[in-house]
Amino acid sequence: MSCALVVWRLRGSDPLQVPRTHPPLSVIRPVCGLDPYLYETLATSFSALAEADEVIFCMAKPDDPAIALIRGLIADHPEASAQLLIGDDVISGNPKLNNVAKGWAAARHNAIVIIDSNVLLPKDYVQTLFATWRQDTGLVTSPPVGIRAKGIWAKVESAFLNTYQDRWQMASDQLGKGFAQGKVLFWRRDILDAAGGLAALGRDLAEDVASTKVVHAAGLKVRVVRRPFPQPLGQRRFAEVWSRQLRWARVRRDGFPWLFALESLTSMVFPLAAVITLTLAWVVTPLAVPLFLCLWYGAELLVARQANWPATATDVLTWLLRDALILAIWVDAFAAKGFVWRGNAMQPPPMQTAK
Repeated sequence: MSCALVVWRLRGSDPLQVPRTHPPLSVIRPVCGLDPYLYETLATSFSALAEADEVIFCMAKPDDPAIALIRGLIADHPEASAQLLIGDDVISGNPKLNNVAKGWAAARHNAIVIIDSNVLLPKDYVQTLFATWRQDTGLVTSPPVGIRAKGIWAKVESAFLNTYQDRWQMASDQLGKGFAQGKVLFWRRDILDAAGGLAALGRDLAEDVASTKVVHAAGLKVRVVRRPFPQPLGQRRFAEVWSRQLRWARVRRDGFPWLFALESLTSMVFPLAAVITLTLAWVVTPLAVPLFLCLWYGAELLVARQANWPATATDVLTWLLRDALILAIWVDAFAAKGFVWRGNAMQPPPMQTAK
């Protein structure tokens, strides 16, 4: 079902109505450390900017090794309005929000997009964001598409991102039930300010969960760009993939517990176990097992090729490994409520009691 929805979405004949002009935009990019491909990903911030648009780079620490790179990047684009802000304004328990706060305060415009530093923006990203906005929209977002994966575990990470998490997020959006992803958060300032400002996004374990709740509470929709923006992955180790996926699983468990309770069913493990059981009981032919696998992953392969995502034979094999890990990560997500991110211990905010 989810694969069919995504293929339908990607093959849709109704093109986005790209506006010829758009309101001035403030682009905020929080940065922490010298990540791989950093100059390349941050340089795409300047793609297709209008004269009134601005780019604000935010860093928390004055000794961050990426400062020189960003200053050089700004110098390389003298035609753009860009600045680097350094400092940490503690407005929540979320270090990313604390880093972004000064940029949000300094932004000159009502249209503001917060984009993680490792997102590689397409040339028309500004037009895409505005074209995705509708009258009933409260937020436009984009999950990351994993590209340039080097090594088996980076390919597993790509398998988690693309044909699993992105697929479900795009399918949900196709049904009018979109939810935010913290990689890209395109706001109208007045909408978020009405909910308490940027600090309101610290009410949950992650800003994407809080963003979804803020938008829904306002009676508005979260919309996902038709074709999500890419993120070059480079090399990954198993421990990195496991910790990252476990962190996101605990975020989902804390933010949307009833949905997370059903998440283990999205893996092929239980359906495959059912088919094998029926085969062993001679209810169905033994050919049912390979037929099931071909149908299950064939649909996923169709999505990947329609979206121009990585879809080699090696990628398909990593989908099998990913599905085996989904259940293990789901179980481990119940072992604790918080996690450590970039050296910061993150715990769910205390529950608010009624007065």
